[in-house]
Amino acid sequence: MDGNGATPQGFDFVIVGSGAGSMCAALVLRGAGRRVLVLEKTSLVGGTTAISGGVMWIPANRYMKQAGIEDSAAQATAYLDAVIGDRPDMPGASRERRLAYVEQAPQMLDFLAGQGLKFRRMPSWPDYYDAPGASVPGRAVVSELFDIRLLGDWRKKLRPGFLPLPANLDEAMQLPLVKRSREAKKTLARILGRAIADKFTGRQRTTAGQALQGQMLHAALKAGVEIWLDAEVTQLQLQDGRISGVTVRKDGREQAVDARLGVLVNAGGFARNQRMLDRYIPGTSASWSSAIEADTGEMIEEGQRIGAAVAQMAERIGMEIALPPGSEKMMIKAAMQNDVCKPHAIVVDQTGRRYARESSSHPVFSESMIEHARQSPGATSWMVFDSQYLRKYMLAGTMPGGKKPKAWAEANFLRRGETLDALAADCGIDAAALRVTVERFNGFVRQGRDEDFQRGDSAYDRWVGDPLHAPSNTLGAIEEGPYYAVQLFPGDVGTFGGLLTDAQARVLREDGSVIPGLYATGTSTASVMGGVEPGAGGSIGPAMTWAYVAARHALGSSAA
Repeated sequence: MDGNGATPQGFDFVIVGSGAGSMCAALVLRGAGRRVLVLEKTSLVGGTTAISGGVMWIPANRYMKQAGIEDSAAQATAYLDAVIGDRPDMPGASRERRLAYVEQAPQMLDFLAGQGLKFRRMPSWPDYYDAPGASVPGRAVVSELFDIRLLGDWRKKLRPGFLPLPANLDEAMQLPLVKRSREAKKTLARILGRAIADKFTGRQRTTAGQALQGQMLHAALKAGVEIWLDAEVTQLQLQDGRISGVTVRKDGREQAVDARLGVLVNAGGFARNQRMLDRYIPGTSASWSSAIEADTGEMIEEGQRIGAAVAQMAERIGMEIALPPGSEKMMIKAAMQNDVCKPHAIVVDQTGRRYARESSSHPVFSESMIEHARQSPGATSWMVFDSQYLRKYMLAGTMPGGKKPKAWAEANFLRRGETLDALAADCGIDAAALRVTVERFNGFVRQGRDEDFQRGDSAYDRWVGDPLHAPSNTLGAIEEGPYYAVQLFPGDVGTFGGLLTDAQARVLREDGSVIPGLYATGTSTASVMGGVEPGAGGSIGPAMTWAYVAARHALGSSAA
C-alpha cells in the first residue's frame, strides 16, 4: 500500500523524463516484452531535445559508411582522448566510459533503425576541435522529416520545435544566403514545394528535434509504452538498498509506482534552477538558458538524497546569446554562434579588446566568455560589426538587411554609431582601444591570417563562416560605417554535470559502489564528454546511447 492507502502500480521499468533517451530505453524493454512507464512532469512530451536541432554525435555510424566516409572506433577514441583526456576531476568522462560510448553509440543507432526509425547524416558538420581523429565530414546524425499527424491525438502533446518548416537542418542553414546564392534559391524552392504539398495532402512534416522526438514518441506508442503527463516524481524509493520504484505526484495526489527492474533518470539538468547555478556555476543566469522551463535539477538532488555521487557540476553546454526585446518571454534565446563568426564582425570586451576566437564552437566560445568575466569581473562582451555585415548576414534571428524590428531601436538593443568612436561612446567602450583593435583585425584580414586567435584556420571555422566570402570564410574587414554593436551573454542549452554513472549507466555512490536498480542518462548525469562537446550532438547522442545501455543492462540483470 502507498501513503494514501492505495496499492502501488507495478511496472518492470520506470523512466523519469520524456527525452529521446527515454523513448530509446523504452523501446529496448518493450522489445523484450517488459511493461514500461515514462513519467513526464510537464504537459508536453519531448524535453529540451524537442526544441533543439536534434543532432546526435555518433562515431563510425551506418550513414557515414553508406556515404563512403572513413571512420572507426579507434579514430573516434583517439579524438576523444585528445580533446577530453584523462582527468580525475571528470570521472563521468573516464576512459572506460569513453570506450563504451564509442562502441555502443553506433549499436544504439542500428537498433533504432531496425525499429523503423529514419535518420540521415548531415552532409557536412565538422567536429569542433582540430585534433587527431577528428572527422571533417563530421559524425552528426539527425532525424528525417517526420509527419506529426501520424501521432493522432498525441500530436498536440508533443513539444513544438524551433523551425516550423519542412526543411532539413542543412537546408535551413542555406536560407540566409538566398539573395546571394543560386543553390540557396533552389533549396528555398524545394522547401516551399514540400510545404505546399503538405498543405494539400494534410501532412505536417517537422524537422530537427521535434522530428526526432516525434519519431521516438510514435515508435514508443506503437510499441505499447505507457506515458503519463503532468506526473512529477517526488521521491526515489529504496528497499533493502535497491531502488524499487518512485513516488509520483499526479492529479493532485501522490502515488507509489513499483519498478521491478529499475528506474532510469532522464529528467534534464539544472539550467533553470538559479539556486543550483549560483552554487555550482556562479556568474551564470537561468534567464540566459535555452533549456526548457522544467530543467530544474530536482532529480539530481533526489539522487544525492539517497547517497548518489555527483560530478562535473561546473560544466555546461554554453551558447553565446543576445537578448533582444521580448526574448524574456521566449524559451529559446537568440543564439549567436553563427553570427559572431561571419566576416566584418568581432567580439570585444568593455575595454575594446578581443579575447577569444569568434569562430570557435559555441561551447568553447561561451566558456571563453565566462572565463574572461572571472578574470575581469564586470566585463561585458559586445559583438561589433559594420554595415557590410548588416546587409549580408542574419542577426539575432532576423534575415539579412538593414530593416530590423522597431523595438530594437526603442530598447537600444542594436547600438549604432556613424563612426567607431560614436559607437564606442554609446556602448561605454574605450574608443581608442576599439580603434586599435579594429585596425589590428583589419590588418589580419589583409594578410589573410588572424595572428592573435587563428580565426579561420580550422575546418570547423571555415564551415561555420560564409562559404561565399573570399578569400576567407570568416575574415572580413570592419571598415564601412555606420557601425553597430550588440551585447552578448554566456547562455547555454543545458548543464553537463549530474549523477555519476558507470559504463553500464548505473548510478554510483561516493565510494564508487553501485546503487542497484538506479540508472541515469542525459543531462541528469556527469557527461561522458567531460567539459567539452566534441561535435554537434555531443549531448543528445550520449543521452540516447546511455539509455540504450541502461535498458540492456536491466534486461541482462533480470535474466541472471
